[in-house]
Amino acid sequence: MSETPDPMTKAMQSMAQANQAWSQAFAQYLTAQQAALKEQGERTLPAATNPAVPPEVLRKLQHEFVARHTQLWQAQISRKPDQPAPAVALPEPGDRRFAAPEWAESPVYDYLRQSYLINAEFLCKMVEATFVADAKEKQRLRFIARQYVDALAPSNFAATNPEFIRTALATKGESITAGIKNLIADVEKGSISMTDEAAFEVGRNLAVTPGAVVFENELIQLIQYSPSTDKVAERPLVMVPPCINKFYILDLQPENSFVRYAVEQGHTVFMLSWRNPKAAHGYLTWDDYLEKGALTALKVAREIGKVKQVNALGFCVGGTILSSALAVAKARGEEPVASLTLLTTLLDFSEPGELGCFIDEPSVQQREATIGKGGLMKGSELASVFSILRANDLIWQYVVGNYLKGGKPKAFDLLYWNADSTNLPGPFAAWYLRNMYLENNLRAPGKLEMCGVKADLGRVDMPAYLFASREDHIVPWKTSYQSRRLLGGKTVFTLGASGHIAGVINPAAKNKRSYWVGQSSGGNSDQWLDSAIEHQGSWWPHWAEWLAGFGGKQRVARKRLGNAAYPSGEPAPGSYVKEKAT
Repeated sequence: MSETPDPMTKAMQSMAQANQAWSQAFAQYLTAQQAALKEQGERTLPAATNPAVPPEVLRKLQHEFVARHTQLWQAQISRKPDQPAPAVALPEPGDRRFAAPEWAESPVYDYLRQSYLINAEFLCKMVEATFVADAKEKQRLRFIARQYVDALAPSNFAATNPEFIRTALATKGESITAGIKNLIADVEKGSISMTDEAAFEVGRNLAVTPGAVVFENELIQLIQYSPSTDKVAERPLVMVPPCINKFYILDLQPENSFVRYAVEQGHTVFMLSWRNPKAAHGYLTWDDYLEKGALTALKVAREIGKVKQVNALGFCVGGTILSSALAVAKARGEEPVASLTLLTTLLDFSEPGELGCFIDEPSVQQREATIGKGGLMKGSELASVFSILRANDLIWQYVVGNYLKGGKPKAFDLLYWNADSTNLPGPFAAWYLRNMYLENNLRAPGKLEMCGVKADLGRVDMPAYLFASREDHIVPWKTSYQSRRLLGGKTVFTLGASGHIAGVINPAAKNKRSYWVGQSSGGNSDQWLDSAIEHQGSWWPHWAEWLAGFGGKQRVARKRLGNAAYPSGEPAPGSYVKEKAT
């Protein structure tokens, strides 16, 4: 008479059977994905690639998959009471989803955790083994697979998350009630709460560097900041932030404000504040953003400063706009800028990272047909795309914390800014997607006509400081490095640690992380990194030292902002930055 398995063993046996079926299901999924790609005429794959994964490779992967699960099963059934089983699969460094002790203490949850990690590893290997002729489609397949893996983590579901159960018991069910209330509130709001939004207000404790609006048109407000030193550099510094987000990422709280730091270095700083477009502004084009935006800001700053040239800084797409505007100015015979700083900026879009997964010919044609002649790309849509790029950090972390555990996110200024979305005019967005991401036209001399002239980045020949972030998922640093080959002047390239935002906003006072500087100006990005020297702390002082060489003579700081032609208006941060996306 055979011994009847206990309920826990029966449950784990059922899980093991499900895991074996899992590999077969995903193999079918990959085949279906490839078939879908084959149906699109421009992405025909060789007939020899059926099935998606070669049979001998599939057999090898399945054998490894079964062996790993067998090893996990044996580790679990041989574990001693009150002792964790030997780990067969471990999370990636920095993965906080399974950090709670309950995941290792309970045989069931430990098995769930490790079997999920084995499954995820198998899936990733299957993707890499799948033949796809187009590199862009291979990247898209990787992206889809990661979304699939992230969404199915046992930590995301009440029934398979021990932290949910522990919190519910500790609060006598109040956490469940609170989680439901949080979910309802976020559904009504239309987005996941990532921070305590009541803790911040633009103009009260964000974007509080003193200054005033000195110019305004339908697209921008130009802010001039009050000096904080007795003397200032002759040439002002004009900052062009991304129009996809609001400018106060560069002026968060005083202790992490890049604007305040630049002012403290003795610069007269001007900030371009983009309008958050409404339906009435849905006609604005890329040329408008160059002419009425960047070029106008440079002109006004030069006239207020009574100088022929200013120094200019662009961040992300603001850097792309600024560089394009300078190419236009050069074609017109103008040289308004003495030095150029580009922060996490793409000029060559050949490898745009995972954002490229969202952009192809059919999707761009759809944009052109719907909003290309007028309309808006909604800020909520843009915010969703950027959140999906880091789903574990910007979606599932808050699903667990807000809804399963009934908690409230902590106050975090950067995430408040991240949730303060902006719209884009349809004609601008459609042109940008096609000419930058899809066709990569900006890097080709004279190919793009902007503001009535043929643009050539090679003629943008002022000295340039290029900064990129090593872990940037929006502007891959190796692609950003290609700007050195496109710009015509001498360049300094600096690589910071961390990601797209945290790499840039690394205050000198806190002096965290590190950055790399290399003397090499030729070769590719890997060769540059091999010869680069790592320095501990913030990159801000390194940039400030470089910029000081282009400031010109020292002047006594003028307390009066603007001039007779451009009088000081409403106090910084102005009204445009406070407008919400609708």
